Amino acid sequence: MALTCEFKSTIAARAARDPEFAKAMLDEAMTLFLNGEPNAARLMLRDLVNAAVGFEALAKDTGRHSKSLHRMLSASGNPGMDNLAEILSVVRKALKVNIEVHAVSTLCPTAMRF
Repeated sequence: MALTCEFKSTIAARAARDPEFAKAMLDEAMTLFLNGEPNAARLMLRDLVNAAVGFEALAKDTGRHSKSLHRMLSASGNPGMDNLAEILSVVRKALKVNIEVHAVSTLCPTAMRF
């Protein structure tokens, strides 16, 4: 069976119409970033910006050029911490969420028994 839509456009449409899905994308992007996978995190964040904020609105809210933001969130992008914090702040406000981080043990609960 042939696909009728591209995967990215399907994801973007879902994130645009489903706030819980968009929040899950933000959660996953943050989890990827904090667990040492910045490349995947940037790409997911880029898809989320496309769907929930738009690069022109992001440019206006951050005071950066949209092309610069596109480069930052590209596969080869390298946004600095200040830029990343600004981008996340705009996305967080657009989704009307706060971001909380919780550290969890990587050990299996049964391995912790003595």
